[in-house]
Amino acid sequence: MTTTTSEASTDSGGPPEKKPKGLGPIGWLRWAWRILTSMRTALILLFLLAVGAIPGSILPQNGVSVDEVDQYFRENPDLAPVLDTLYLFDVFSSPWYAAIYLLLFVSLTGCVIPRAMTHAKALRGRPVRTPKNLQRMPYAATFSTDAAPETALKQAEKLLKGYRIERYGDSVSSETGYLREAGNVLFHVALIALLLALAAGSFFGYRGNMLMVEGEGFANTLPSYDAIYPGHWTDTDRMEPFTLQLDDFEAVFLEEGKLRGQADSYSADMTYRESPGAEEQTHELEVNHPLNVDGVQVYLLGHGYAPEFEVRNAEGEVVFDQAVPFLYRDTMSFTSDGVVKVPDTGGEELGFTGVFLPTATENEQGELVSSFPGPENPVVTMEAYQGDLGMHEPQSVYQLRTQDLEQIGESTVMEMGDTWELPDDAGSITFSGYKEFISLQSNRDGSRPFALGAAATAVGGLLLTLFVRPRRVWVRATEREDGRTEVVLAGLGKTEVAANNQEFHELTTTLAGRLRSTRTGEGPNPSDPPESTNTRE
Repeated sequence: MTTTTSEASTDSGGPPEKKPKGLGPIGWLRWAWRILTSMRTALILLFLLAVGAIPGSILPQNGVSVDEVDQYFRENPDLAPVLDTLYLFDVFSSPWYAAIYLLLFVSLTGCVIPRAMTHAKALRGRPVRTPKNLQRMPYAATFSTDAAPETALKQAEKLLKGYRIERYGDSVSSETGYLREAGNVLFHVALIALLLALAAGSFFGYRGNMLMVEGEGFANTLPSYDAIYPGHWTDTDRMEPFTLQLDDFEAVFLEEGKLRGQADSYSADMTYRESPGAEEQTHELEVNHPLNVDGVQVYLLGHGYAPEFEVRNAEGEVVFDQAVPFLYRDTMSFTSDGVVKVPDTGGEELGFTGVFLPTATENEQGELVSSFPGPENPVVTMEAYQGDLGMHEPQSVYQLRTQDLEQIGESTVMEMGDTWELPDDAGSITFSGYKEFISLQSNRDGSRPFALGAAATAVGGLLLTLFVRPRRVWVRATEREDGRTEVVLAGLGKTEVAANNQEFHELTTTLAGRLRSTRTGEGPNPSDPPESTNTRE
């Protein structure tokens, strides 16, 4: 009968075999920490962070322009809700982007701090001991001299000035270029500081979007913003008390050539005060030339048209008289859509949908279109509705809920100064003119100087990593039986640079020349080659 080993050990009365144990919770945590803090994982997370930012640069973002996001929803009613579910209109504040950001920060911290501590110890340490067999080094050269071994080693120490030198018996060990690893550590530490600065700006700062029509003002308070995104630790009750006013806006478009219709320049004349009692100041606001007021940067994002309407009720009383911002469909024609809501008529509420054409012309199909973004022939087409506007519920100022409204009359085309008398004595509406509006973004981020400093430090560390070459040089001097001194110089370059061995060869010839001049009093002749060399590329 065949007996297995386990059976034999049990039958003999020996102790039962112990089953191998798994890693256990602590082991799995250590394994996960090692994986997370590896440089490979940090590079993967950095790549994912860059890939995750791509949708934020392609798709409109709520943090930059809510109007463009609304326009995207109108143009893509099926796709936009899916993208919104994935936070692709709020990429940089989305949970998945924050998770990548946090993991990258933890990974870099866990990877860099131990590495920095190790490098700090290495900076304070001594150069490595001289290897026993220097001929195995990638570069090794041997020559003999009549100078004493001690003289040869002292000349070697003088020659290696700038290297970190340590004497070991009959040899000298030296190294240089250790700042290369310091640059590498500095780069990664600066990258962590940059992530911290960006996070601090997100937590303590804020950004907001607002729309200003020519002649109107803005106060930096929470209710004045069309959309605002404060940080988690931002005190919105203590925002900077500045005020702005848009005095005039001018957009210049190219009128000739293939680029006809493209914007040439945007310029907004602004008046502002840093506080209610401060002196009034002026500023010409342009793209990429923000206004810096009380530590807040105000950027010009875009512009559009705001047609002016006057609405009268059935009794002829003026119940509405103001400019209404219309949102453009495209920047080549600036065909713009908007709505006019008039709830206080003394009777049934009125609502209008309109299309503003800055330069109205007819196309080949006889349709009314805008052929140029500038206001050369402004026309507006209107449709009128009557009923319940639903103003008691939250709704967009750029949309009209027509489900509870009844359309009255046919759509009409109006030029400036035209009045449309509504049917059934519902009143009238007059297209009295137009103004221009601008969309602005305010951004307060006190960590920007720190982020700039961290970025500059990272570049400096990267330059050290690229241009500093770590090298080690050993010189051994021993006395031979014939009384002469045999000198061996070996070099090791830690980076693959073609000039490494050439540099070691120059050190060898220079040392040999100095020892010759020490012996004879003659000048050194560095061109004399060493007696033997061993070079491996």
